[in-house]
Amino acid sequence: MSDNLEAQSEDCFHCGLPVPAGISFSVEFQKEQKPMCCAGCEAVATAIVTNGLDEFYLHRDKRQLRAEELIPDELKELDLYNDESLQRTFVHQREDSHKEASLILEGIVCAACIWLNERHVSSLPGVIDFHVNYATHRAQLVWDDEQIKLSDVLRAISIIGYHAHPFDPNRQEAIHKKERSLMIRKLGVAGIGMMQVMMLATGLYLGKYYGMAENVIQLLRWASLVITIPVMLYSSRVFFESAYKDLRSRRLGMDVPVALAIGAAFLASAWATIKGSGEVYFDSVTMFTFFLLFGRFLEQAARHKAGNIADELVRLVPATAHREIAEGRHEIIPVMELVVGDRVMVKAGEALPSDGVIINGGSHIDESLITGESHPVMRHPGDRVIAGSINHDSPITVEVDKIGEDTTLAAISRLLERAQSQKPKVAEMANRVASRFVAAVLVIATAVFSYWHFIVGSGDAFWITLSVLVVTCPCALSLATPVAMTAATGALTKLGILTTKGHAIETLAKITDIIFDKTGTLTVGKPELASVEVYPESMSREEALELTAVLEVFSDHPVATVFHPYAKDSKLRAENVRVVKGLGIEGAVAGTEYRLGNQRFIQEWLSNDSRLPVGSTRDTTAGTAGEGLSRIWLADRHQVVASFEIGDQLREQSLAVIQSMQKKGIRVHLLSGDQNATVAAVSKKLGITEYQAELLPEDKLAYLETLQENDGVIAMVGDGINDAPVLAAAQVSIAMGGGTQLAQASGDMVLLSDNIGQIVTAVEKSKEAITIIRQNITWAVGYNLSALPLAAAGFIAPWMAAIGMSLSSLVVVLNALRLKED
Repeated sequence: MSDNLEAQSEDCFHCGLPVPAGISFSVEFQKEQKPMCCAGCEAVATAIVTNGLDEFYLHRDKRQLRAEELIPDELKELDLYNDESLQRTFVHQREDSHKEASLILEGIVCAACIWLNERHVSSLPGVIDFHVNYATHRAQLVWDDEQIKLSDVLRAISIIGYHAHPFDPNRQEAIHKKERSLMIRKLGVAGIGMMQVMMLATGLYLGKYYGMAENVIQLLRWASLVITIPVMLYSSRVFFESAYKDLRSRRLGMDVPVALAIGAAFLASAWATIKGSGEVYFDSVTMFTFFLLFGRFLEQAARHKAGNIADELVRLVPATAHREIAEGRHEIIPVMELVVGDRVMVKAGEALPSDGVIINGGSHIDESLITGESHPVMRHPGDRVIAGSINHDSPITVEVDKIGEDTTLAAISRLLERAQSQKPKVAEMANRVASRFVAAVLVIATAVFSYWHFIVGSGDAFWITLSVLVVTCPCALSLATPVAMTAATGALTKLGILTTKGHAIETLAKITDIIFDKTGTLTVGKPELASVEVYPESMSREEALELTAVLEVFSDHPVATVFHPYAKDSKLRAENVRVVKGLGIEGAVAGTEYRLGNQRFIQEWLSNDSRLPVGSTRDTTAGTAGEGLSRIWLADRHQVVASFEIGDQLREQSLAVIQSMQKKGIRVHLLSGDQNATVAAVSKKLGITEYQAELLPEDKLAYLETLQENDGVIAMVGDGINDAPVLAAAQVSIAMGGGTQLAQASGDMVLLSDNIGQIVTAVEKSKEAITIIRQNITWAVGYNLSALPLAAAGFIAPWMAAIGMSLSSLVVVLNALRLKED
């Protein structure tokens, strides 16, 4: 070893600084433990050695005094991802000040790899959340940038032998092509090796029967060894690398028994060839490798197909945009260069480059891949449009108001990936069972070998043990849930139902009760003004509407939109405004305090000698209210100023949805803050017998908790800020896509379109997904339990074991892909 590698025990091998007393950090380099002065040097040195960059230490001329100078270029490049301008293209700044990014992980081969990465990264200070989706190999990372930088997380992943980088759909596609190409090459080498070795093995078997000369037999053995070596070094390498990572992390992954079987068979055969006596298993080694790789190749293709919906969403956004630089003049720029306030022209047939508002032109917009709506919808000036949707008819000009990770499409993709990476309880259980099963298999294999070799004295003990190791690998068990959940979330997204939490599908399949809000959920959420009644003779109808409008500007309740147009040209301004959830709004206008809201809210505010107008109360409890109209009041401190009747049509699908739920045995409840007569009229039309009216948010929450105390599994469907607490408390919640951001954030699922009929589809698809997961788990467990005794009894040859294990994995993947069918 050269002098530059000699390190005194008191000097850090990495940076050359003295090692403080009592410090025991070290890294193994060329089979020697090298001292490190701190955890930072240890982490970087480990990354250098683990990633095969050892030559860095061999070729450096002298020790550096600054540790940051000792990081190779391959790892230094990761620091580029800390740049704020670069992060704008792939990092989402959350409201809680944490950052969120989607990453691609390279090197994932099994569920144990997922477990290792999640455990390692989640333990880093500053990492808030880290989940990996096995089907897509994408990870969702949430971190505190004040405690840890993105480059540190990427470097930590490199330390354990994997590579991570920000998700990019084009790069993801390139990685898929690279993985496919590499797998085909490995299969080619293994296939050619298998065919050649099998021909030689046939000669050996026949030669023994017909009395072939010993020197010819030995020649065929050596030829088989030479042909098998490339298969071992190239094709089988993936199994040994995966097993090494598992064992280094003190975990028994699924490739441990596979690597043990292939390695033991090769070493035993090589030793027998060198000695010139004993059995050789080169044919089994090459067949193991070929069939296992072929099974993984098919599984890989199926995984890519199951997880491609998220990639399809991201690819909807075009690469370039036509930005307006002057009236009638445009320039073509990359979409990433757009800023809020830019105006872009979108021609017929083109995709919208960003979220925005149409300021010129009108056209039918196809949002089917985003909302699930099958028909294009007409959009006019003033309407919002979504990045990725297709302009059908005429050119339109759009003013950009959201870009990059802030667009609706990016949010949908981010939430979808989060849901796919989170693991439901059934998946966690399967992974725990699989890990323990591997340990049990190793114990059983040892017992099987001992029985056949020492008790029976059979010469077949070795290959019987190999069959046990391979045939019982629990790959199918670990694949059973993640591929099915990925396929199900992808299918629902295509239908316009965005799954945002990993448990949503599993829970939705078990619901006993479903609670609907009224306004904006069962109704279209576009109220219309039916009538206006003004009480003081000094105030006109227009003045009452204007006064109401300047207060409602501060509300995001659907009813508020009825009055917004009346505030357009008003010079009045409301001050000290306070929104009271479920009741109404209050504030001062022109020095006078007003309240606007329901009967309860107004009555408690009026002076003792003031009451609501008798006519208004009468109209609320009978007549028009019975037809589904609601009444709200405007009052000052002394009297009621005006009352307004508001009408809201039921959605076309509401009745069918309620009837479908009831046919499935699911109890339907209607909870609303609206007046009793209005809610009763709507409930009667829809056939809902269990309803509550005039509820505050806390009242809705109490009702929900009562159902839960009676062992109910509750789904809540809501729209608007009043529903957020109930959405958060329900076992599974569905937020309407047109609702407030808070309601959507509280939802486990988001209905991206206005078609609530898709809620029935979501329930059916969830039940189908759980059925398929149970089928997969039953098949995987049944296969292993059936194959194990057969293999232990010697009825399954090694090549049969390899085929059986590969086919069992393929069966669960193909079964899961049935969920993608619409």
